Amino acid sequence: MSKKIVILNGSPRMKGNTSALTAAFKRGAEEAGNEVTEFHLSRMKINGCLGCWHGGKDAEHPCTQHDDMEQIYPVYREADIVVLASPLYYWFISGFLKNAFDRLFAVAESDGYRNPKKESILIMAAEGAGFEESEHWYDHLERHIGWKSLGKILCGYVTQPGDIEGKSELREAYELGKSIQ
Repeated sequence: MSKKIVILNGSPRMKGNTSALTAAFKRGAEEAGNEVTEFHLSRMKINGCLGCWHGGKDAEHPCTQHDDMEQIYPVYREADIVVLASPLYYWFISGFLKNAFDRLFAVAESDGYRNPKKESILIMAAEGAGFEESEHWYDHLERHIGWKSLGKILCGYVTQPGDIEGKSELREAYELGKSIQ
């Protein structure tokens, strides 16, 4: 049975190393018969969460802010799997991804403060290998919001676009996508 997958790509580089990983994952997932939608968050107008606690009143537009999150909300709701993709910025996910992720709270507000149950994947690239803070955050999603991790692809020591060529993590991303049935 095919799955619906949404990729929230927090990289500002359309042809960077994080995007190369998501492209490999997407190719594998689509070859396995899954439907994949990728959002390049840096190309979208997404405001930060205001912490207003006034969302959730309109299922079609769950947040009080009306920006490009309105493109993401319906796809997110229907998705079986959420892929969180980001370069490592100051030992954490990028601001693009953090803003979008925080704004998903409006969907939980629409359902009595319950987050939709999803499966998830973390994909990251970095110039070093200090993924611990991002992994700590990601690993707690299951406990805090009920998501089940299907895996992580963490590729270190890639700085410039193209540095990832020949790295085993590209094959791992493809294989992880291909394994989703």
